[in-house]
Amino acid sequence: MHNKKVCFALLFLWALGSHFVAAQQDAQYTQYMFNTMSVNPAYAGSRGQLSIAALYRSQWAGLEGAPKTQTLNLHSPIRNSKLGYGVSIVNDNIGDGTVQETYLDGVISYTLDVGFEKKLSFGLKAGGSLLSLDFSKLQGFENEPISQQNIDNKFSPNVGLGVYYHTNVAYFGVSVPNLLQTEHFDNSSADTSGSTFLVKERLNFYVIGGYVFELNPNLKFKPSFLTKAVSGAPIQVDLSANFLLNDRFYLGAAYRWDAAVSGLFGFQISDQIMLGLAYDRETTELGATQFNDGSFEVFLRFELVKAFRGLVSPRFF
Repeated sequence: MHNKKVCFALLFLWALGSHFVAAQQDAQYTQYMFNTMSVNPAYAGSRGQLSIAALYRSQWAGLEGAPKTQTLNLHSPIRNSKLGYGVSIVNDNIGDGTVQETYLDGVISYTLDVGFEKKLSFGLKAGGSLLSLDFSKLQGFENEPISQQNIDNKFSPNVGLGVYYHTNVAYFGVSVPNLLQTEHFDNSSADTSGSTFLVKERLNFYVIGGYVFELNPNLKFKPSFLTKAVSGAPIQVDLSANFLLNDRFYLGAAYRWDAAVSGLFGFQISDQIMLGLAYDRETTELGATQFNDGSFEVFLRFELVKAFRGLVSPRFF
């Protein structure tokens, strides 16, 4: 493992070389509670103001070629209407450029008032992804057979759907961010053993929720969860608990079922700017290796508070 420059790209290609249909999973986030639009398009406009959020994740730091993810989301309500809009960009990089996929989507939402301070939103996103795969970077590692042609910015269209319910203290959402199941290799050909060579993106189903308890005027407590299910892979369950002090500082912990434990810290620098940090430590055998220094996330959000002063919500999500 120590000498493999692109060990996780090799794991990806080992799955291809094993000649089975691989289930591709979406990127994962520890600070999902602040990065909701990346997994649910119905979240667009729900904060009542123009919101711009960026997140950077370095997975399994210390292992060369480990995944890195960048996201950028912009969304806002449309004044005097029930509509919201947004743009979502997600970039995944594995193996120092061996595998790179960028998603670019436009998002629209429609919100209904279903009770006093209760809202139900429906979201639609449409766009696609650009996939690049450079097999030549794997030459010379463990005599891996490399018989496939490189992929250079292959475009695959996609659409996604979501439903999001929220009040001032609670939220719950269900979504499928990518409905189209794209095949990245031709499965019409077979090797000498008669098996096909295919990798296929699968539907990722998300359920997200949380509740804010006001323990006293200066302290709030928010437990939350995210569940992700995809055919061919274990169900992922994230549980987190955050405390918010004086509407400025938050501190919390998270647990990814049978995978990792995490610490979270954030600071509302001003009415407009929020900074969040997270650190994961694997609870699997991978976490015990000397080459794995854990996973890191940095989150930054900017909101145009002054332009929407009358709509600002104190919600902790």
